[in-house]
Amino acid sequence: MKLPFTKMHGAGNDFVVLDFTREEFGLTKEQLKRIADRHFGVGCDQILVVEPSQQSDFRYRIFNADGGEVEQCGNGARCFVKFVHERGLTDKKEITVETLGGTIQPRLEADGEVSVDMGKPSAPLLERLNVQGRHIEVTILSIGNPHAVQVVPDVASAPVTTQGPQIEIHPRFPNRVNAGYMQVLDRRSIALRVWERGAGETLACGTGACAAVVAGISRKLLDSPVTVQTRGGTLTVSWAGGDNAVFMKGPAVTVFEGTLEL
Repeated sequence: MKLPFTKMHGAGNDFVVLDFTREEFGLTKEQLKRIADRHFGVGCDQILVVEPSQQSDFRYRIFNADGGEVEQCGNGARCFVKFVHERGLTDKKEITVETLGGTIQPRLEADGEVSVDMGKPSAPLLERLNVQGRHIEVTILSIGNPHAVQVVPDVASAPVTTQGPQIEIHPRFPNRVNAGYMQVLDRRSIALRVWERGAGETLACGTGACAAVVAGISRKLLDSPVTVQTRGGTLTVSWAGGDNAVFMKGPAVTVFEGTLEL
């Protein structure tokens, strides 16, 4: 089976994008894991699938590197709109996209970046968790997918790769969770690292950036808009509080195209 694909990234969070607008999607979990494998496949954090939709311009499906399907991916949403535009699937600058986490509205901006209306977040909850015998304070919320955000003094030395996997599978989160580590630089700037469920630490996490900003604003640590410095690049997140939508803006880059033999 020959499978055309496009490799893209948003601030270093990398994707394999597949066009299934003309045929039915039927890849297995093992095939998806093979595509995402950085040694035996193309290599990526997530696989993005473009499908037709009855209620929006497109349907957007997201599969983590472990083959599991998830609800939302903010960096992927930016790449999604650039992909459908570059492939001639639409001539709209702004589209509506159906996801498992709800409908989002990504838009191509004049400066070449992409902004996304991510919808309204769930009400943030400040909780204490016992992780490996240590109590930590996290803000729990959803941006279409679940996040647990910690405030840390130094993101470079935060225990992302050791504690993050334990938070991901904590009993508090039956469907697993993304673990964010946020350092407040000033009231309009943070540094962020995220351990993503099913993918491990990524160079950037769009929904994680949104979740961190919502957590920071709700705790009165930040003022909107906020610049989010990730290991792969910079994102800008705005939120007016309450039931208002979260808006994210950042880059979306096409790296190469090819055909994979499955």
